[in-house]
Amino acid sequence: MIEAVMNAAQRLMEALRAENAALARLDLTAAADLAGPKRQAAEAFAAAYDAAHRSGSRAEGEERRRAEEVALHLKDLTAENRRLLERAINLQSRVIEAIAGAVRPPGPGTYGERGRVRAGRPAPVSFASRV
Repeated sequence: MIEAVMNAAQRLMEALRAENAALARLDLTAAADLAGPKRQAAEAFAAAYDAAHRSGSRAEGEERRRAEEVALHLKDLTAENRRLLERAINLQSRVIEAIAGAVRPPGPGTYGERGRVRAGRPAPVSFASRV
């Protein structure tokens, strides 16, 4: 059982390393493509860990030392992943704000029907239907 946990942890570490590398170089497309494999690796790790826990399996001796090393490494990789994801989200937000600011019309009005400038906010609209 412990070997299954270690194999799943190795797969998760590889997924995190790949995503972290993509995020570090700000290749957000590649990072997004790696989200699925990372999620699958995390789910496999959680399942292996739960199975080992339910069966009462415990790492002993050298295997325990190796498991503790892997746990620390996973902790470091996930902390780096979180930091890099937060940086990417912050950057994306700034880009979106810059684009939104560039296309926003000057002044308080907005463009209405047929390009006329309309003051204030558009009126709310509600739709209802029966099926």
